Amino acid sequence: MTLILLLLTPIAAAIASAIARTRRTMEVANLAASAAVFGLALLTAYQTLEAGSVSLWGGFLYADALSALVCLLTASVALVCSVYAVGYLREDERSGILDDDDGSAIGHFRKYYVLTPLFVSAMLLVALANNLGVMWVAIEATTLASVFLVTFYGKNTSLEAAWKYAIIGGVGLSMALFGTVLAYYSGHRVTGSDTLAGLNWSVLAGKAAQLDPTVMRLAFILALLGYGAKAGLAPMHTWKPDVYSEAPVPSAAILSSATMNCALYGLIRFYILTSRCLGPTFPGRLLLIFGMLSMGIAVPFVLVQRNFRRLLAYSSIDHAGIMAVALGIGGKLAPLALMLHMTYHTVAKPLLFMCAGNVQQHFKTDLFEKVKGGVMRVMPATGIVMLMAMLAIVGMPPFSLFQSEFLVVRAAFDSGHYLVTALFILFGTAIFAGVLLHVGDLALGSPAEPQEALALKPWREYSMLALAAVLVIIAFWLPAPLLELIRGAARVVTGS
Repeated sequence: MTLILLLLTPIAAAIASAIARTRRTMEVANLAASAAVFGLALLTAYQTLEAGSVSLWGGFLYADALSALVCLLTASVALVCSVYAVGYLREDERSGILDDDDGSAIGHFRKYYVLTPLFVSAMLLVALANNLGVMWVAIEATTLASVFLVTFYGKNTSLEAAWKYAIIGGVGLSMALFGTVLAYYSGHRVTGSDTLAGLNWSVLAGKAAQLDPTVMRLAFILALLGYGAKAGLAPMHTWKPDVYSEAPVPSAAILSSATMNCALYGLIRFYILTSRCLGPTFPGRLLLIFGMLSMGIAVPFVLVQRNFRRLLAYSSIDHAGIMAVALGIGGKLAPLALMLHMTYHTVAKPLLFMCAGNVQQHFKTDLFEKVKGGVMRVMPATGIVMLMAMLAIVGMPPFSLFQSEFLVVRAAFDSGHYLVTALFILFGTAIFAGVLLHVGDLALGSPAEPQEALALKPWREYSMLALAAVLVIIAFWLPAPLLELIRGAARVVTGS
């Protein structure tokens, strides 16, 4: 029952927002739904730790440790962004940029508060769908819901970004669909494959050795291209900078973390099937190529970047590459590093988007050269948190992403991937230098004009400070149940 409630609660919030007449009603509906979804995700994780897996409706919905971890991360991002969105959208309303033709902003509020919970529900279905075909439909649904959020402000650049997102995402997911069909065909000789359960993860994973190896090889290539496009792996990454710089900040924060996790989740499921059918070498090499390419492509764009929201987009491309590399290395240590990195990145990246949103709303620009600097003097809380979160995202100790990236490097070196190790360190160092160069000037530089320090704005800054506290805590301590869930997710990947 918990699984179905996870999916239906956001839908109920969307319906409530669709018929609500006031902004406050929509805000309350979304806050309540986000809190309920987070509680249900915690309950699902607990049930998974106790029983190993949870299923419903004859296995139609299914959650193992990997599913439960992705659900929990999705619910966490949805909760913190729902709180931040209250202050962020109210600030936009005060500035007048949400006004419709009648002078009211209610249409924009309704658009956001209806589409966002539908977006969250689709992401939860990605993790809970046992059937690989249903998982594909859910990932497609995340695109349909989020593409309209990208057009939220109705600018020409927003429409262009949404069009690019829809086209590249659509082509990518078409390839993923063909990969899903081929995965089904690869098991046509397996007992029970002629039923609706023929595409069920729980069935295919146990009989992966019986799948047609030639067909599975092609299925994985298509899935890698398809879900890799959704995750933002190079060279299918070109939609990300435009979308992240045009979508409302809460939506961009969700896209940069929870949505990327869902795309990687789909890719991980195909990797597991392919590695059990063909061995880990074939899918691992492809993942290493695409992962290192993503990290390498991000470097020059980070170094010359002028827009701080686009900077975060290229940072996400870099981290998608890091996680693809960890998956490609294989073994027992790298999958653990992957799950740790996914968890830590899900905390740090939304925090950076919140800081970027605060800066953009105050200075009315997202360009480094126009802000010039002095964020820490004008917006002390935002400036301090931004600098801290940026140190975390580039893997600076003692922050937790240093731990996960160090484990990736160690796993690569121990498994004999010496070129991967060297390039990983080289690209990581370049990203570190570029990001700190830009953000250091933004936070610590001198402001263009003397300004008094701003007071904290409750919904916007308090949610940011709460997430910053989580970032600091997990740098030194992970709750034992969460660590066990992460280890369980890694065991799902390794098959142990």
